[in-house]
Amino acid sequence: MSGVTSSAHLPTGPAGLPVDLDEAAHHCLVAGFDGTTGVPDELKRLVDRGLGGVILFTRNVRDAEQVRRLTGELRSLRPDLLVGIDNEGGGIGHLVGAGAPEVPGSFALGVADDPGLTARCADALAGHLASLGITVSYAPVADLQHHPRNPIVRTRSFGAEPALAARHLRAWIAATERRGVASCAKHFPGHGGTETDSHHGIAVDPRPYDELRADLEPFRAAVDAGVPMIMSAHVVYPALDPGRPATLSRRILGDLLRHELDFDGVLVSDALEMRAIADRYGEAAGARIALAAGADQVIVAVPDLQVTLACRDAVLGALSSAVLSEERLWEAAGRVRRLAGRYAVPAGAVDGWDAGAGLEAARRAVRSRPVPPVVRGAHVVDLFPPPHPALNWGGEDLLTEVRAVDPTATGTAVTGEPADPAAVVDGILRASGAAPLVVATCDAGLHPWQERLRAALLARRPDAVRVDTGLPEGGTLCSYGRGRANLRAVAEVLAGG
Repeated sequence: MSGVTSSAHLPTGPAGLPVDLDEAAHHCLVAGFDGTTGVPDELKRLVDRGLGGVILFTRNVRDAEQVRRLTGELRSLRPDLLVGIDNEGGGIGHLVGAGAPEVPGSFALGVADDPGLTARCADALAGHLASLGITVSYAPVADLQHHPRNPIVRTRSFGAEPALAARHLRAWIAATERRGVASCAKHFPGHGGTETDSHHGIAVDPRPYDELRADLEPFRAAVDAGVPMIMSAHVVYPALDPGRPATLSRRILGDLLRHELDFDGVLVSDALEMRAIADRYGEAAGARIALAAGADQVIVAVPDLQVTLACRDAVLGALSSAVLSEERLWEAAGRVRRLAGRYAVPAGAVDGWDAGAGLEAARRAVRSRPVPPVVRGAHVVDLFPPPHPALNWGGEDLLTEVRAVDPTATGTAVTGEPADPAAVVDGILRASGAAPLVVATCDAGLHPWQERLRAALLARRPDAVRVDTGLPEGGTLCSYGRGRANLRAVAEVLAGG
């Protein structure tokens, strides 16, 4: 027994566990918090006990210098703290206030289908992160978009073809790695075949295993490319595990990801407060079950740190009662430590990036059937859904981008179902007068009010130019996304910019 110390004689932490085990448990947590200046005291205490990472959102961002001060303060508390953010490009991002590069979403990159251009866009995003002291990027999306009514993946995906997605994932991951930023392929084993947004409820992918295998190919490519992190999906796959969503499934996280795909990096959960987990299991039980199933870190993104503390306490309680094995916890914490050793500390001076890559990609992605005539002085009607509260698409509108090219343009933005659609249509037609009319929609098939308004407008103005700013729906022009670069590229075609 020489050299072996009984845990009964080790220093213990506040929960009565050995201090090193308490620290390892905290390594497995990623916390969100509120504010742009100063670190909340409760978060400081979590960091002091070994918190593995924090995730930033728009609520933490005012401008670039403020973000640098905040990330510097976080690292002054603990140098191995990982600082991450969702940074997919397109309309999915939280760093607009900090001068984020304008890069289209992944679907537009897949349409352009130039992996070198994808790498330039990914490099711009990663370079910007590095300049802010953020070294974990919860991107790229590896999901395949092949279900027409999928409400959450859509233009966040590179496309429907496994080989296309795979080559762009490899380009993205390599470019991000060169910046010293950790990329994260998500959402394993694929969220593109569902009809439910797991932010709002349990999502189920009912396809047989033979069909699901195609969705694994982009993740397999990401693993082969050396991706250091993979994020799990809060989706139930009856063909893989009929009882639990992937985030909580030992069969999916262990047998499939660890053994079949041979992934040994950090497996992180999607946010536990999403209703697919919170409503059925609760965040705290979700944290305990996810870690037992094979996750290495769990994200609690809500700013209410009491939720994070409840998750932490559930994990510590499970360790005390041996419901969660110490061996599994040490394995998870060891992977987090290896990740932090590579990425926690920014590399230093950051070289510049290609600020024009995003607009170039967006321009190359625009498709038209046929090429419409230039419409100067148009009245632009932009119909789009409210911003997603978790993804923080900022509600960029087409009129603003058209007017940047053609200051004589006018328009109307409709951001949700109107109480009196007929009055809205009448008002639009009065305002447009004899001017050319442009009617833009965003995934109107998912939002029937857009279809109804568009049909009413076209019935009275059949000469109107139709634009799709989501996936194609029969319009004359399609941008494949609503990021600012996407909308500017469409505006240039419309107004001859």
